[in-house]
Parts: sequence; structure tokens; C-alpha cells
Amino acid sequence: MKRFAHIAFITLLALTTCACNHIEDKAKALSSEVKEQAKKELKAQSRKVVDKVFPPFDYKFPDTEPNKARFKDFLKVPLTEDIQNIYCFDDAIGINASYMFSFNCSPTTSKNIIEEHQLGLDTLNNYNAFGLQEDFAWWDKNHIAQLQKYSWTDGNNYFKYYWYDAKTQKAYFFDFDL
Repeated sequence: MKRFAHIAFITLLALTTCACNHIEDKAKALSSEVKEQAKKELKAQSRKVVDKVFPPFDYKFPDTEPNKARFKDFLKVPLTEDIQNIYCFDDAIGINASYMFSFNCSPTTSKNIIEEHQLGLDTLNNYNAFGLQEDFAWWDKNHIAQLQKYSWTDGNNYFKYYWYDAKTQKAYFFDFDL
């Protein structure tokens, strides 16, 4: 009987140890999974905060999610089907900031942009602020110089320039301060 009690005790001890090891392994796996999920969530929340302070612009590729978001932020017109090939660039380092957008859109959308930003036909059409703009394949300064410019200013060194090529349905929007 003593022998049976010893065997039963050792068996119970072995089973308890195995069960504890199994529980410990499950706890470690669950802990690791929770840590990974927390890291992902923290990274996503951090990205949101950074994007609000330093919103991303993608000057290399058209129609990316950041470009569509910046288009809505800056152009303030609905992102309709006719709006395509959205490129954008920002230079917001230092005391001056400038933002460049190039995209295709219909004449109706172009008119909506002009109205939304209260842009007026620039009859002088001579100063285009090309020195403040970057050179990109999607931002052809020589071509832009041939287009009629619409502009707006707050009178305090904040400007918006807009050009639209009705033949190619290509628009250029330049927002900057001095």
C-alpha cells in the first residue's frame, strides 16, 4: 500500500509538473502575443500623431494614400473619379513652407478649386515663384509658365497659385508662404 501511495504521489507530482509547464508555456505565448499586439497598436497610434504634426507627402509615386489625403487637406474639394495622377511635395522645414500638387482633373473640378480657394485670374501672370519650387518630371516649370495663372494672397506673405491646362486637363497647385 505504501508503494502504491508513493507511485500515486509521484504520478500526481509528474502530472502537476506537466500541467504547470503547459500552463506556463500557454502563459508565455499569450504574453508574447499581447506584447506584439501592444507594439503594433502603439506604433499605429504614434504614426497618427506624427502624421498630424508631419503629414507625409509622396513626390515619387502618384495616387498614394498620403497624396490623396494631402489633396483633400489642401485642395478642399471632393476626391472625385476625374482626379488622377496626384503627386505632391512639401518643403516645410524652416520659417517658410511650400506645397506643390500636380494632378489631372476635369474642367468642372478645376472650376471648383478656383472657387473654393477664391482664386482670381492673375492678369500680370509674371511672378510664378519658380525659385521656391522643386524640379520634378510631374512639375514642368517651362510648361507651367505658358499657362494662365490664378492666384490668391492673404496680404501677409501667404499665397496660392493655380494653373490649369485645359488641353491635357492637368492642374498645378502651389501653396506657399514667405
